[in-house]
Amino acid sequence: QVQLVESGGGLVQSGGSLRLSCAASGSIFSLDSMNWYRQAPGKQRDLVARATSGGHTIYADSVTGRFTISRDNAKNTVYLQMNSLKPEDTAVYYCNAVQLRSGVPFQYWGQGTQVTVSS
Repeated sequence: QVQLVESGGGLVQSGGSLRLSCAASGSIFSLDSMNWYRQAPGKQRDLVARATSGGHTIYADSVTGRFTISRDNAKNTVYLQMNSLKPEDTAVYYCNAVQLRSGVPFQYWGQGTQVTVSS
């Protein structure tokens, strides 16, 4: 099992910045991608950013150029630096990790952290 603990959410004004952190613990061998998703009220949970074990990153179009995902493999931690925040970024942000066991992917989720951007 892998446990994920997020921190860093909060209330910020439009145009401001926040940095989210997600620390992984437990049986953290063979972690493949570590990712951030978000879910706004009444909407589905969507991928925001992905960081693979090979160092590749991808972003949702809506956050490209504003958000940066980074991964510290030594600390088993993934970060999401969010700049130029907009009210539409308001959501619960979830950390997600994919672990490969004999080639089979297993997904783990954090408890979520609220990000609220006021206009």
